[in-house]
Amino acid sequence: MTISRRDFLMAMQAAAVAGLAPKLALAKGGEGLYNAPKFGNVRLLHLTDIHAQLSPVHFREPNVNLGIGANKGKVPHLVGQHFLDHFGVPLDSRRSHAFTYLNYTEAAQEYGKLGGFAHLKTLIDQLREQAGAGNSLLLDGGDLWQGSGTAYWTNGEDMVEASNRLGIDILTAHWEFTYPEEQIRKNLSAFKGEFVAQNVFLSDEAMFMGAEAYDEASGRVFKPYTIRELGGKRVAIIGQAFPYTPIANPSYFIPDWRMGIRENEMQALVNEIRENEKVNAVVVLSHNGMDVDLKMASRVTGIDAILGGHTHDAVPQPTEVSNPGGKTLVSNAGTNGKYVAVLDLDIGNNGVRGYEYKLLPVFSDLIKPDPDMVNFIQEVRAPYMDKLGEKLAIADELLYRRGNFNGTMDQVICDAQRKVLDAQIALSPGFRWGTTVLPGDHITMDDVMNATAITYPETYVREMSGADLKLIMEDVADNLFNKDPYYQQGGDMVRVGGMDYTCDPTSSMNGRISDMRLDNGEPIEANKMYKVAGWATVNSRAPGRPIWDVVADYLRSEKTVKIDKFNTPKLKNVEGNPGLEDYAG
Repeated sequence: MTISRRDFLMAMQAAAVAGLAPKLALAKGGEGLYNAPKFGNVRLLHLTDIHAQLSPVHFREPNVNLGIGANKGKVPHLVGQHFLDHFGVPLDSRRSHAFTYLNYTEAAQEYGKLGGFAHLKTLIDQLREQAGAGNSLLLDGGDLWQGSGTAYWTNGEDMVEASNRLGIDILTAHWEFTYPEEQIRKNLSAFKGEFVAQNVFLSDEAMFMGAEAYDEASGRVFKPYTIRELGGKRVAIIGQAFPYTPIANPSYFIPDWRMGIRENEMQALVNEIRENEKVNAVVVLSHNGMDVDLKMASRVTGIDAILGGHTHDAVPQPTEVSNPGGKTLVSNAGTNGKYVAVLDLDIGNNGVRGYEYKLLPVFSDLIKPDPDMVNFIQEVRAPYMDKLGEKLAIADELLYRRGNFNGTMDQVICDAQRKVLDAQIALSPGFRWGTTVLPGDHITMDDVMNATAITYPETYVREMSGADLKLIMEDVADNLFNKDPYYQQGGDMVRVGGMDYTCDPTSSMNGRISDMRLDNGEPIEANKMYKVAGWATVNSRAPGRPIWDVVADYLRSEKTVKIDKFNTPKLKNVEGNPGLEDYAG
């Protein structure tokens, strides 16, 4: 590689601004990537949906992200070239690799992995230094404690310590609530920042029985907001945990807690803060999902910005949403530690006067890792490395998860269930977390845990009628494609193995799924029974075999993993949704 003197000097200047090692700033496209000079008097740094990834990762962004109803063709439902065109990102650049699936394998081999807490530490420290002492906060939108083998085996405690070392100031939650309440409270007591969630309440029975709550009068389980003085201004940060945790995940972990979007409570709280706390700005740290945040922003007044998570949407610029009280910025900061969002606010006595926003991809080859964090990560992973490092098979193709209907890693999980458990059909949840494996790379136990590590991992096989199978598919589709964002739970469609079907996302409940067939073309009949394998069953507490054991057994037997059949549905009535050019169905 050659570089001109002018480009060399520009790269050196960019490295100096970002506090990066000079020899690392010469990689293609690195010039100026981390140039984030201070604007205004308050800097909010936002992470979300890291899913316990302490080390740099590959993570392929989706090639299908359908928008329904009024959200069709709008942010965040843009992928590939449509995304690049909308945000003015050049193709075949570092940023296009970070934000899209285009030319993914080739770009991943050229640019390497993203994220990693040691690299995040270096970048975040520099961004905070640029803002000046007392002018910044580091916020995390949740899904921090879950998603890796070490998080599973330590009950999330590895991530609590990592977040303390990173300097996270304020946190809200989703998968954090998939540990028992005792463990949740233990982790929160060890967390050095503040935890906020305005929409978590005790059940009536739990209140009557005197269950632990932050506010006994209202029944709020946690502190709903905090106020920090930054840049001489008072900023309120309200927490909004994932509204549907007891539905999307097992309620038996937190049987006394009730959630929900709680729009009325949010508006009342914003009004109370505005009236009584003399704040200059109100920000919501949310795990609603971006479509839900967009709707909330249009209906709840008095919020200056919603920093969102849950749907893993990496959005380079926030959406300005109008409401009866003014405008609210809505953003979403991606996943897996791939990005740091920087929201700079110019706040006066009468409110926010202006803002600048950047979503910075964290390229591990451009950022010098923090030595202390490197040592911590090595120490916390060391007891598990023999198991995590096991090479199970070689990937014959790119293994990824994200996409509305299926991912190749999900197909491997379904294939494993069918073969190891001797099932006709396999179902696997449409989780949006799980790292990517490049073609030719070994699939390790670490990779398997990154795709399966949950606290209710049991697999089951049972006889199921075609009618019941359709009902499950319809229910999940309604959670994903309901025209009202407040009824969307934000995951992707349940993955299937051994079965094909047709999906009309624009229809209504019981009308989206049709033409269900086995791989051999045989129609699935409503009254006929089928042998179905599944895992992550929300309401079951029966003992079963962990999904990672099933997948590992399959991979060991295969040696080289090639997907013979990719079960994606045929789509109906999706015209006008950008990004379907590369859809496999």
